[in-house]
Amino acid sequence: MEWLQALRESFWTPSSIGSLPGFVLSLAVAALLGAVLGQAYIRFGQSLSNRRVFARNFLLLTVTTTLIITIVRSSLALSLGLVGALSIVRFRAAIKEPEELAFLFLAIGVGLGLGAGQGLLTVVALGVILGLLAIRGLVRRPPAQANLYVTVASPARGRLTISQITEAFTACGAAANLSRFDETPEAIEASFVVAFSNRAGLEQFSGRLRALSPDVRISCLDDTSTAV
Repeated sequence: MEWLQALRESFWTPSSIGSLPGFVLSLAVAALLGAVLGQAYIRFGQSLSNRRVFARNFLLLTVTTTLIITIVRSSLALSLGLVGALSIVRFRAAIKEPEELAFLFLAIGVGLGLGAGQGLLTVVALGVILGLLAIRGLVRRPPAQANLYVTVASPARGRLTISQITEAFTACGAAANLSRFDETPEAIEASFVVAFSNRAGLEQFSGRLRALSPDVRISCLDDTSTAV
């Protein structure tokens, strides 16, 4: 029957059968390297976001990139079609940390290498990169005491300034470093890495800010919650 012939031509061509073992191996290696990359990001990353949640994307991204490159690498028409398809895709997820973008590019690069048949080169390159990350993590001087990631969001009404926020930290005996600052007509949002001498300092800081602006929103993330 015609539909059986069409099905056979689509799934059981000699070229597709011959390349199937290598393709399956590439996907397996991509999954393994994506998982390893995710664990490296959790262990050595310095992003303020939840690294465990973000790292879950690496395995899927690596395997998907391997699949796409394996399919289009032997056909110019498919490559042009891929460019056209991707041109209509819009990514709405905000990447606030440059480190997140760097790891995403690394995951895509691993998928590109495996899909292009450069498995050994890809594995060696990833090993070198992860080795450099490990060295950076080992030589990085640990903080003297437990840190908090403190985010302050102040709406337009009673908007606080960076100077007022940092003065409130200083008045409470805390050492604060500004890590991110976002400003819109409606509000400002500032993130700090803060070392309090004691937990009571956080309550004093919150009270000082609310005295200046009752609508201020303060969120804290313990440093130990993002570490392994």
